Formats: sequence, C-alpha cells, structure tokens
Amino acid sequence: MTSSRDIVFASVRRALGVTSQEAPRRREVADRLSNHPRGLVPERGQQPPAERLALFTDMVVAAAASIDHLASLDQVPGAIAAYLRSRNLPPTLLRGADARLAALPWGLEPNLDVWIGPSDGRQLAGLSHAFAGIAETGTLVMLSGPDNPSTLNLLPDHHLVMVEAADIAADYETVWGRIRARFGEGVMPRTVNWITGPSRSADIEQTLLLGAHGPRSLHVLLVGAAA
Repeated sequence: MTSSRDIVFASVRRALGVTSQEAPRRREVADRLSNHPRGLVPERGQQPPAERLALFTDMVVAAAASIDHLASLDQVPGAIAAYLRSRNLPPTLLRGADARLAALPWGLEPNLDVWIGPSDGRQLAGLSHAFAGIAETGTLVMLSGPDNPSTLNLLPDHHLVMVEAADIAADYETVWGRIRARFGEGVMPRTVNWITGPSRSADIEQTLLLGAHGPRSLHVLLVGAAA
C-alpha cells in the first residue's frame, strides 16, 4: 500500500531525474557515513580542564538541576543520602546494574536501601551513571542497557546521575566520537539520551512546569578533579 510519504518522495525523484542508485550519490552518502564530518563546534566549551568543569557546573545549575562536586567515589553514598534527606524522601534508591555503581561503598550508609533494576514508575529516586557530560550545555549523555536502564531517566520523580570529571567533554561532537570508539563502526546502543536539566514544559500559558514528561528533579554527582 503506497503511503502519502512514498508518493511525495517519488514525485521529488521524478522531478530531479534521479533514482537514488546513481554511483556519485551513493558514494557521497558512503563517504559521509564513514568520515563522520564534524559540525560547527561552539567555542564556549573549548577551555582548559578546570574551567571546563566549572562551566559544566554552571550550566547544570542554569538548567534548573542541582550538583554536588565530590572529591572521590567514597563520598557518593553519603551525598545521595544527604540529598534524599534534604528532599524529605525515604532512604530508598533504585539503580542499574552498572559495575561502577555496584563498586561504591554502600556500606558507609547502612540506612540506605538500594535496589537494582529498571523502574516501573513506582520509585521516587533512581540512580544512573552517565557515559559523559558536555560542558557547553551542562548535558548528560546516557547510554541505554541493563547497566543503566532508560526507565531510570524517565520514571522516578528524582533522577540522580553520577559522572566522572574525566568524562566531561567540551562539546557534543567529541562525545559522539567517544561513543563510536567504544562500540565500533555501525554499532550503537539502542538509545542515546541527552539530558539537560529536569523535565519541563511551558506549553500551557507559558507557565514553566517541572516534571512534565519525566523527573521533576535532576541531581548530578560529579566525581573527581579536572584531568
């Protein structure tokens, strides 16, 4: 059954006199896919490591999220417990199976009840590990999978995200290069989520509403010093 989309594209091809099988056109597409040309890269994130971390922190706050800059991984459980207390939340946390989260010294916070798995929407707080952060916008890059289920990005009211300082990149293009280097050519995670601040909408009378399509609160746990 021919769709309206098929009819429109067929009309465009006839008007241009092309079939999409011409060798120059196919070569141009193949070259672009293999060479990964970079787009225009803003100057804002192109800073030395310490300044890049400071910019990332500022942009996270500007996007209505909160952030703790911690010196070491040993401080993460305590920072999580403190965040939950500050929001009057129960000391219960759902996290993915990420080995870096599993290796945290959870025993330092014996009252913190930590569960593992995807969210079914009934949890108030979820913890993920970010693949990277982007200084120019304060964005977190999340790769889907059992280690960090995408449901944790979307369903709990409070999303906590741990990211190492060494993984803060200046710009988006750098992170796409890292993803390709990690997974190899032609292979990607099922979903790559780019998260900048908590969920929000101003669709109704231009009134800003947090938690419109996902978590109403985003808290970043930035660990380590500038490399």
